[in-house]
Order: sequence, then C-alpha cells, then structure tokens
Amino acid sequence: MTSKYIGTITLLVNNYDEAIDFYTNKVGFKLIEDTKRTSTKRWIIISPSPLSVNCTNCNLLLTKAISVDQKSTVGKQAGDSVFLFYFTDNFQRDYKFMKNNNVIFLEKPRNEKYGTVVKWKDIYGNKWDLIQTI
Repeated sequence: MTSKYIGTITLLVNNYDEAIDFYTNKVGFKLIEDTKRTSTKRWIIISPSPLSVNCTNCNLLLTKAISVDQKSTVGKQAGDSVFLFYFTDNFQRDYKFMKNNNVIFLEKPRNEKYGTVVKWKDIYGNKWDLIQTI
C-alpha cells in the first residue's frame, strides 16, 4: 500500500526568532529543527506535535522573506482567506493557552456541525482556524 501526505508547508516570516517565539511560546508548537544554512539562512521546522519531522504531521518551514515578492506576501499567503487549519484534541486547553498569551482572535469560539472552531491570526496577519472536530 502506498502512503502519501503533505509533510511541510513553507510559511514566510519577517524574522526567524520572532516567529519561533510566537509559534512556540504563544501558540504552543514545538521547535523540531533550527539549523544554520548560511550566514543569513536557517532551516527551521516547527510542528503542532512534539513528534519528529519524519512523522505524518504537516510541519511548517519558517522561511525568512528576502525578495520583494516574498516580503509582499508575508501575512497574506492566502489573501484574505484562512490559510491554515490547526486541529486540536482539546479546544478549550489550546484556546485558553493562546488567549492567555495574547494571540489575536477574530471572533468568539463557535460550534459548527463538524466541531468547535475559532478564527485567529498570527503575528504577520495570516488567518488560521483552531478546530476540534466532533
């Protein structure tokens, strides 16, 4: 049987260290790898799960925006739509953790047919959904 999945998505950021701080200390992601590639480039993988980069989780590769095109898309990689969907097994725990760490929520949590969801944005303005499915 063949196994296929998306393993990593690039997330453009303005600054490596501020992005690591936000995603690990305010959202609760785990830093999986931080390797210096050149004097200006690092390979930084973060994950919502403490598992390794080789698991079937979808991880984020934090990439510092360098070109004019990259810089113009930081914070709006999906335009005005929700860019990423952060699934949790405990909505209240993660919502409270993020709220206590001053993550900006764009609405109040709501119950939908598929579960509990709330829209939030990261430090760059990308929109996310925090979701616990039923």
